[in-house]
Order: sequence, then C-alpha cells, then structure tokens
Amino acid sequence: MIKQPEFSLDPWALRETGLNMDRLAQAESVFAQSNGHLGWRGVLDEGEPNGLPGSYLNGVYEDRPLPYAERSYGRPESGQTVINVTNGKLIRLLVDDEPFDVRYGSLKSHERVLDFRSGLLTRRAEWVSPAGGAVRVTSQRLVSFSHRAIAAIHYEVEPLDGAVQVSVQSGLLANEQLPAADGDPRATAVLERPLLAEYEDHDGNAVVMVHRTQRSGLRIGAAMDHVIDGPDGLRTDTRAKPDAAMVTAATMLAPGERLRLVKFVGYGWSSTRSLEAVRDQVLAALSSARQARWPGLVAEQRAYLDDFWDRSDVEVDGDPEIQQAVRFALFHVLQAAARGEDRPIPAKGLTGPGYDGHAFWDTEVFMLPMLTLTAPEAVASALRWRHSTLPAAIDRAAQLGLSGAAFPWRTIAGQECSGYWPASLAAFHVNAGIADAVLRYVAATGDGDFGGGTGLDLLVHTARLWRSLGHHDGDGRFHIDGVTGPDEYSAIADDNVYTNLMAQRNLLGAASAAEQYPDRARELDVDSAEAAAWRDAATAMFIPYDDALGVHPQAAGFTGHQVWDFAATPADNYPLMMHYPYFDLYRKQVVKQADLVLAMQHRGEAFTAEQKARNFDYYEALTVRDSSLSAGTQAVIAAEVGELDLAFDYLAEAALMDLDDLEHNTRDGVHIASLAGMYVALIAGFAGVRYESGDIQFAPRLPDEMARLAFTIVLQGRRLRVEITRSSARYLLVEGEPLGIGHHGTPVTLKAGKPVVRPIPSVTPRPRASQPAGRTPERRRPDAAT
Repeated sequence: MIKQPEFSLDPWALRETGLNMDRLAQAESVFAQSNGHLGWRGVLDEGEPNGLPGSYLNGVYEDRPLPYAERSYGRPESGQTVINVTNGKLIRLLVDDEPFDVRYGSLKSHERVLDFRSGLLTRRAEWVSPAGGAVRVTSQRLVSFSHRAIAAIHYEVEPLDGAVQVSVQSGLLANEQLPAADGDPRATAVLERPLLAEYEDHDGNAVVMVHRTQRSGLRIGAAMDHVIDGPDGLRTDTRAKPDAAMVTAATMLAPGERLRLVKFVGYGWSSTRSLEAVRDQVLAALSSARQARWPGLVAEQRAYLDDFWDRSDVEVDGDPEIQQAVRFALFHVLQAAARGEDRPIPAKGLTGPGYDGHAFWDTEVFMLPMLTLTAPEAVASALRWRHSTLPAAIDRAAQLGLSGAAFPWRTIAGQECSGYWPASLAAFHVNAGIADAVLRYVAATGDGDFGGGTGLDLLVHTARLWRSLGHHDGDGRFHIDGVTGPDEYSAIADDNVYTNLMAQRNLLGAASAAEQYPDRARELDVDSAEAAAWRDAATAMFIPYDDALGVHPQAAGFTGHQVWDFAATPADNYPLMMHYPYFDLYRKQVVKQADLVLAMQHRGEAFTAEQKARNFDYYEALTVRDSSLSAGTQAVIAAEVGELDLAFDYLAEAALMDLDDLEHNTRDGVHIASLAGMYVALIAGFAGVRYESGDIQFAPRLPDEMARLAFTIVLQGRRLRVEITRSSARYLLVEGEPLGIGHHGTPVTLKAGKPVVRPIPSVTPRPRASQPAGRTPERRRPDAAT
C-alpha cells in the first residue's frame, strides 16, 4: 500500500493523500485504532463506502457451530467468533440535503493521517455536493489509552464558498450490515444479527444502549454524548430505537462559520453483570470522558505515548521506508495489548475479524518477547488471561487422558475452537510457549510476586502435561511422540526438535520455580518426587540428529522424506495449503514456517555455532514462508550466522507485511505477530540481544543497508539505551543500579549515566543461503552479492 502514490513516507505517521476505492478495506485495517480493550477500524466517518466495517471489544464473541461429517471423541463441538459490536464512530453529514458521500459530487481533496506520537487519526476532505454546496470537513478520532472504555471524535464542518445548510447526524448502530463472514451459510446466519436489544434510553444529547449476544450470553453496553458548538439558530434532536440511535445538529453556515461536534463514546461488557450494572458502567465512563473534555483526552493520549516512545522507540538509519514501518509496527502492537487487562491479544489485535478474532501461540512466542522489553505490564496481563483459562485447559487435558493443562490452539474465552486436529489440536507446543513467556518475563523484570503466583501455576500445569505426554524408552531417553510442531506442513510427528527443546526448558523452569517458592509449590501438590521427575525427563530429552547430513531433522525421520518438487510448483500455487492436500504436504520435506530455525532462536544454547549455520542453510532451501510468522525468525538466525543482507530482506518482509499487503489479506486486519517479529528481528537479530536466563548478552552487527540502529529497552527495572553503527556499539544505562552485560562474549559493567563504547568484530563472509524456487525474499538492495 505505501508503494501506491497516495501514501507518502513519514517517520512518525501513516499518511494517505488520496482515497483509493479499491483499497478501502486494507486502509481501514492499517488506520485502525485500539487500546487492547476497544478497537475501531479506520472506516470513513460517514460509514459508507466501506470495505469491512468493524467495532470490537476484546473478549466479546458469539458461539458458532463446528460442523463435522462424522462424530468422534475429543473434538470441540462449537467455536467462538469475534463480532462487530455497536458502531459508535458513525457521523453522517448532509449539505443542502445532499449526503456527504465520496462516491458522488466532487471530492476535491482527501487526506488521512495516523500520527504515532499523538495517537490521533486525522481526516481532512474538501467536497462539492452534486448541487454545488462546497464544504471542508475535518475530523480527529482517538481510542483512549488513559480511559480504557472511551473513544472520541472531534468533527468540524465549514463552508468553502457560499452559505450552506448542514446537518450532522451522530449515531449508534447495532447489528450493522456486514459482508458475509465466510462461505458457510450456517456461520453467516449466526453472525448476521448477533445482538439482541435489551435497553435503550436518551437524555439531551446522550444515548445509552444495552444488547446481549444470542448464544454466548454476553451483555454489551454502548453510550454516546456530545458537545456541540455552532452559530445562533443551531438545532439539535435526539432519537433512539433498539438498534439505532441518532443525535442530529442542524444549522445554516455562512462563510467563516463552523459547526463543531465532539462525540464521546463509552463501551463495556460482561458475562455476569446485570443490565443495570453494564448500563451504569458505560454511563460512568462517559461522564469521566466529558469531565476530561476533548483537549484533556488529547493531552492524556500524547502523554501516554510520549512515555511509550521514550522507552520503546527504535531508530533505523538508512532506509526511510523501514523506519516508518518500524514505528507503525510498534504502535499497532501497543494498541493490541496496552489496556487488555487480563484479556487475550488476538492475532489481528482489534483491527479486523481475521482468524475469527482468536488468540494463538503467536501471542506468547512472537508478541510477548517484544512487549517484555517495551511494555512489561501488558505481558503480565496477557499471562494472567492464560491463567484465567487454566480450568478449561485442565479439563481439556483430562479429556485427552493427560495430566496438567492442555491450552487451546485457538480461542477467545479459553475453550478450544479448532476443528482440525492434526495441524492444531496436536500442537501441544503452545504449552511450552506459555511457559517460555513466563520465564522470559520473570528474567527480564525480576517480578517475584508474579513468578511465585501466576507464573508458578502456569509452569507447574504445563510441566505436568509434558511428563504425561512423553515417555522414556528402554535406554532411558525421553520422547514426545505424535505431535505437530510450528510447521503446519508436518503433522503428527515424533520428537519435533522445537517441541522437545521448549518442553525441556518448561520442565527445568518449573522444577526451579517450585524449589524457589516451596510454600506455593506445596499448595499445588508439587513434591520432591514430581520435581525430580521433571528434571529427569528434561535431562533425558531426546533431540534427533542426522549424522549423515550433519543437521538436526525438524522431527525424527524428517530428513528422510522426499523433498517437495519446488521447481515444478507454479508461483500462483502458494500458499501450498490452498492448492495441495495436507496428505501430500505432510509426507514431504517442505516447511510452511520456521520450525527448527525457531528452535535455534528460542533455545540457541542447545546448538553449536556450526550446527546453526548448517541447519539454517538446510532449512532455508525448504521453507516457503506460507505464514507471516516466519520472516522475523529467519531474520534473527540469518543475522546470527552472518548473512546480514538476507536478514535485512527478511526484516523488511516482516515489517511491510501489512503496509505492502504482502499476503493479500490485510483487509481482515493487521498481522500483529509479524509486526512484533520485525521488532525481534532488529533487537535479537541485528543487536543480538539474549536475556532468557537473566544474563543479558549483546552481539550487534549491522547490514550494509543500515547505517545506525538505536533503541531503548527495559530490563530488570532499568532503562538501557543502545546505539549501534557498523563499527561500534554504545551502551548507556539511563537509570538504575549498575548492570552487567556481555558484548560479543566480553563482560561489561554499566553504571547510570556513563556510556560505554565497544568495537564490533567483522563478519566472516559466507555464501548466501538458497530458498525454494520463487520464494526468495525481495531484495532491499538489488545489487547485494549472491
């Protein structure tokens, strides 16, 4: 999208200087605003035309059937789908009785700017109606970080030539008409009108509505209030019906006069509270916003973001497009998580209905590593949500005949929502990802209260699953058989290396935590024998290795499979799962997304430098990147093995996944995990940051495409500023007690306010790894040596 002429480069904003009707849905996703609780897609104020309208509340969903041709034990019978809640961003304008609609009349100019520092989406348009009335419309929209339940709009109309009669209609609309959800008519019927009206009322320019979902039984409240300013003779009118409410302001505007409307919208929901309680909640939120007023909300938004950028900004010198994409990514990941407050972080955040609004393993493995270093409070929140779903995960494990907890592959409320078990329900590695996120968070923050509470609970129940899922063979080796790793083109495999190594970390982490917090461990019935069994399984964990090829097979026997015929695969047949049966994919050497390479990223200490290089080369030739999750991981390991140009190409792919709509599905929402993966590619890849055990290491190296990389991270209660050039790295402890780090293996002690500069060793040149035919990432520097 940013390659299109209407998008311009701006290091601190996403700017669209024209309106392309063919890309409305994509623009609505990238211009979306949210705070982790409430999300509004970037739909035009007047609501039409649109690509995919959307207003979302985190955790609000409707149940839907999961149809099967045959019944079988253990498969979920229903799923959960995010729904479009009451639309509160609707503001329609009539000029001399002609509706402002960009498809009619003459649109003289149109600009939208999403400012990453202010959090405001600003729209400016000049339009001449079919009857000749000319107006300028300026609107600003925010979803508040400081007021979790509040969004607000500042809307202004002024005539350009002569006097005009204008009417502004501000609405609340439930059960908004949407495009069909998918090809299943039963699902479409479920979601067509998911909200049942329970209550509506109005008083002056304020309206409140309460609805309930038909199947999931969730109660949703939405309310709006207004401050309206215009010339003498301004008239207002308010009407409310069960699914639609409207406040209208009408006046005659002479040249130089303006009609201004500030709209405050409050949202709330509950699965347990009464209608009156939900109603009163949103009215109270609305009163708080009215008290802050528009200038106050704007100032609070800027202050919140100033603090975020102070501890999180990443500066990339050398490629302006990547610099813009980096801040776009940081902003959207923050929006997905900031005020979730013990709710999930969906794969699309709150920017669209893609993946049914589900949270996956993406959260812990891709998003939380970034947030741990930038917004650790959001990490604790996301893990507390996982903890809240423990009862469902324990029940699921019991249903499968296992101990501990089996967390779902995809979910909103904690129940498993996947109907295809080989590529999802067998992916038990989601458990290890959750445990890994706990261990990383505690190592990075030193949060002992969390570690001995929520963290220990999660570690213990996930460790119990591995001990019951795996087994010792006659030689004492511990195996985990019949599982699916991160690569969904290989299913029901034995001894998947990623799964085994992550389970090993889980088991050892749980045993150490139980030893550290003995009283809490006893409450969880962890005794010395169980902890010893965890350590024994971890020590004996079998990690397959192919001696003939000198590489680790992705899973036992994988390197003996036939290699996929990449040369005979047409470019239009990617992604492969849309053109070939899984049966064919499962029995071939073809990798959808980084799997063994992901293991090298998260368990790097388990591999030698030589093994990493050989493994990387081997799996590069097999990985087709049919998943947006892959590029960031491949960037990290490419940088580690010395292929810096290739790493930068993968970084660009992760960073531009949505801005360039690389997978042609940005219309459904942005790819939050890919955006977070871009950050990890910079910090873990080019800066070489490793902190899993609490021992913080840096191994910085920059590609030719980057002249400088600078960033701030939060570690162990300290802010650390790092500035890297091709020749040196500068470390500055901004605040906090002295901190010991490693620079390319050499210990360095940092003291607050005293920068330390160290030289960067040169990279040994190596041949560029080869990818499958037609799957080489786009070169950011076309003349890069092969």
